[in-house]
Amino acid sequence: MNNDEFGKYSKEFISDITADLSSKQANFYKNVIFKYPLEGVYIYSFEEGRMIYADGWEDVVGIPSSEISMLGIVNMTCPRFAPFVHDINDKALKFLHSNKTNLTQYSFTIETKIMHQNGSEIPVVAKVKVHETFLDGSLKSIMGRFQVDFGLKFGKIMRYAAYGPEKEKFEMDLNTNLFYPYQISQQEADIISLLSSGQSYDEISTEINQDSAHIEKRVKDLIRRFEVKNETHLITFAIENNLIDSRI
Repeated sequence: MNNDEFGKYSKEFISDITADLSSKQANFYKNVIFKYPLEGVYIYSFEEGRMIYADGWEDVVGIPSSEISMLGIVNMTCPRFAPFVHDINDKALKFLHSNKTNLTQYSFTIETKIMHQNGSEIPVVAKVKVHETFLDGSLKSIMGRFQVDFGLKFGKIMRYAAYGPEKEKFEMDLNTNLFYPYQISQQEADIISLLSSGQSYDEISTEINQDSAHIEKRVKDLIRRFEVKNETHLITFAIENNLIDSRI
């Protein structure tokens, strides 16, 4: 895939128009949205085709929140992480565009790094959720929270998680034909962690409420994806890449 193709779908629906932080709408959000220290928050409206709220970004990347746009946030991803992040963004937006039921219950997170204005790489947990929908249930706006976390450990595996009423389908849609092969969902990491503690497929299926045959299939998929020989090597690989706690 050509670098110009990364995030192509998402970029059809976002702009570089910043929020008017002096507006009544922005002031309303300022008063009602809680923000953690070292966290950048935004709300992007697909209806207006612009950012309608942003806060905390100067502390995160050295750029005033008044200058933050959706396209700008997408483009501040560090080069190593950009193909994976843009691919996940595209697949997530396609999933949200194809659904109109309980959309505000969906969200996803990515562990990544973004570029600070001074050239340094900032580790963040980026969480994007559906903020509002139209009357017909379709996507109207999203909210993003980029929380700086200097405790994140990055191996060669990219990590993400999906949440929502149809979590399994959402996650599988994100997982399908990802350009970057070395990626793992939070549920897949949980399965490896449970395996490392000595649990059987049947015990894991009870723990995460999935059929044991499905658990076995996912483990085999992970073995193929990471090109390891067996479950023992898979667990070792996960520990070496900071996917699970070696103390388990």
